[in-house]
Parts: sequence; structure tokens; C-alpha cells
Amino acid sequence: MYSIIQPLHSYLAWLLLILIVVTLVFAVMGKYNPVQAATRSFRSAKVAFILTHTQLLLGIILYFISPNGFKNLSSETMHDSLGRLIAVEHPMINVIAVILITFGYLKLKRSLTMDGTKTVLIYYGIGLILLLSRIPYHNWLN
Repeated sequence: MYSIIQPLHSYLAWLLLILIVVTLVFAVMGKYNPVQAATRSFRSAKVAFILTHTQLLLGIILYFISPNGFKNLSSETMHDSLGRLIAVEHPMINVIAVILITFGYLKLKRSLTMDGTKTVLIYYGIGLILLLSRIPYHNWLN
């Protein structure tokens, strides 16, 4: 099961990051063509929202079946920066990013106006920064 979920979690992460960037680009375009960009921004934000929660579900499953996740928590892991990143920092920061993206989508859903695209820029932008800050690149790119 681990050999299926771990690559799926990694490949979907690429798709999610690209989709969040596309959503942010549509939100920026909202300044120039508000009506068309708002609908595009809403659609891409919705897909990013769904994919973010799919990633969260896969990550939670992976956290408990992976040898680097919950099973790896110890005082020795806390002294190792790589082990701490994978076992503690990556899951916690990414949960915060998912919460921010969720708030951004829910606020966008309530108001399909320019304020909504500003909300997407703020919440999805901070979520993207948090996601990029805690990716274990050494495992991800190999």
C-alpha cells in the first residue's frame, strides 16, 4: 500500500502546485477582466480545493503507514533535521496550508467579486508559500 500511495502523493503534489499557481494567475488577471477572470479563478480554485483535500487525505494515510512518519517519532528524530522535516514539520505546516486554502475557497464561494479574487490571492498565496517551504525536496525530486 505504501508503494502505491507515496508516489501518488508525490505526483499529485506537482499537479496541485501548478494548479495553485494557475489559480493565482487567474486572480491577478481579475484586475483587468473581472467577470471572465472571476469565473476562471473560481473554477481553478475549486479544483485546487478538492485536490488539496485529496492530498491531505493521502498524506494522513501515508503518515501512519510510512516508516518515516508516525513510527519515526522519537527524540533522535527531533535532533535530525531531515527526520524532523518529514515526521513533524511537513505534516503540520501543510495542514495549516490546507486550512488557509479552505478558508480562501469558502470566502471566494461566498463572494464572486473582486474582493473574492483578492481573497484568493491572499489565502492561496500564503498557502502556496507554506507548501513550498516544507516540501522534502531531497525525497521528492529523486
